[in-house]
Amino acid sequence: MKVEEIRQAVDRLELAEKLLLVEDVWDSIALSNAELPLPEWQKRELDKRYEQYQSVEQNLHDWKAVHENLRNNHK
Repeated sequence: MKVEEIRQAVDRLELAEKLLLVEDVWDSIALSNAELPLPEWQKRELDKRYEQYQSVEQNLHDWKAVHENLRNNHK
């Protein structure tokens, strides 16, 4: 099936059918995500950032405390 034929077929669908189709297309893309090429420079950058993340002692906060702090500081 050619792209234009697909577009015409999609145009004839009801809105609910179009939404289901979009969901199916996104699911298909997600499944093939591992196949997407990642340039070497991006791999190096990700590795560098991950090493930085690992090397720094993490100071984590409870999300409830963060939300409360934000609410109190922005009233």
